[in-house]
Amino acid sequence: MLAVLLAGGVGAATAAPGARVVSLGGGVTEIVHALGAGSLLVGTDRSSVYPESARQLPQVGYYRSFSVEGVASLRPDLVLASDQAGPRESLQQLQRLGMRVVVLPSAPTLDALAQRVMGVAVALQREAAGRALAEDLRQQVARLRATPPPRAALRVLLLSSHTGRLQAAGSGTAADAMLRLAGAENVFAAQHSYKPVAPEAVAALRPEAIVTTASSVAAAGGLEGFASQPGVALTPAARARRIVVMDELLLLGFGPRLPQALRQLQAGLAQP
Repeated sequence: MLAVLLAGGVGAATAAPGARVVSLGGGVTEIVHALGAGSLLVGTDRSSVYPESARQLPQVGYYRSFSVEGVASLRPDLVLASDQAGPRESLQQLQRLGMRVVVLPSAPTLDALAQRVMGVAVALQREAAGRALAEDLRQQVARLRATPPPRAALRVLLLSSHTGRLQAAGSGTAADAMLRLAGAENVFAAQHSYKPVAPEAVAALRPEAIVTTASSVAAAGGLEGFASQPGVALTPAARARRIVVMDELLLLGFGPRLPQALRQLQAGLAQP
């Protein structure tokens, strides 16, 4: 049975000082580094792009479909995994191979973030650092939410197109959670999860601002290319050039850089 770190309690898997650790999930990797334990990492997955030193480590594929053989070849004492890592059978196989596996909640909420931080901290025997980090994150976010910028309460659409097809973020997503933290209205909130959206539907939503990722802008050939896409070009957001571009992991990772992400998002939405 997997050791799952959720509201119900903390799994028993811990790592001794100097242990070899593999992280599966960019947000998990960020927490390990934020706790000052980056030197313990011997491998990560493809989503672990921050900090820069994480990119230099061996990668075991994408965390949602990681390579069991790749993880095993790194001989880790402990595997820290997002609860979206998998498939589940692969995590169980790691356990059968004798590795300790800790699975952490990925929900885009402050409570779940605190659980992720403390789950990693307990597993790495850094509880004091974990408590300090979790409390600091709560205080920073509370201050930012208490004084949102004057233009934050816009009708906003979080849109991506890095796959070549427009996709919008509905309720129950990290994107929706970020918009709500910033005090904005998600015009696609009536839909659940991430869904493809037709150009006509984008235009009909009439967002006053669009939030997107750097990879989506790059795939469109730049900001002008993104703004001139069918449907997007007809929105008040595109006409006013009120398009906020952010790094994907920063925007959607809900990790230790959450206050930085929220400040950047609020500043972008506050632009005239």
